[in-house]
Amino acid sequence: MKKILLIIFSFSCINTFAQDNIINFQYSIGFGTGDLGDFIENPSFRGFVFDYRRLTENNIAIGVEVGWNVFYDELNYDTYTKDNLTITGKQWRYNNQVPLLVAADYIFSTEEKLKPFAGLGVGTMFSRRNTNMNVYTIEEEAWSFALRPELGVVYDISFNTGISATAKYYVGFESGDLPTQSYLSLNFGILYLLY
Repeated sequence: MKKILLIIFSFSCINTFAQDNIINFQYSIGFGTGDLGDFIENPSFRGFVFDYRRLTENNIAIGVEVGWNVFYDELNYDTYTKDNLTITGKQWRYNNQVPLLVAADYIFSTEEKLKPFAGLGVGTMFSRRNTNMNVYTIEEEAWSFALRPELGVVYDISFNTGISATAKYYVGFESGDLPTQSYLSLNFGILYLLY
């Protein structure tokens, strides 16, 4: 894992002073699917994504992505069973998803004010699941291989500022005690082009 973080950090530092660097800060709303959606039904309104890309001459942007979504649910007073443990009470569930990805986007038109694009990210995702009841906490966490397809659009406000709207689908494959963790995120951000 340290090697992946070092590669991502090195890539960011090398390209920081190059032309056509794109930085995008996004607010993220997440919707759990699969096992994550079964565990927590509520959407996540606590999320952010930081994207860095370097635009190449052939409409491809290459870079890194770091995000964080916190899913939360409060269940009614009831009796809950996990493995050979049965507890009665209210239950609070949390799930933190932190993707760290290397990403590439294809921008369909760089000359227009409205720029649609499609992308793919590959890397790792950290998942931490907490189930709290009374004085008891069950915590499960795992680092997993992750994929993330993306569709989005950027609208230029000025020559070096824009706003973005994207839809991303994160899949962190089964790892450790956790099955595959997946979620859809809708992201709204502000984008800066650095020369």
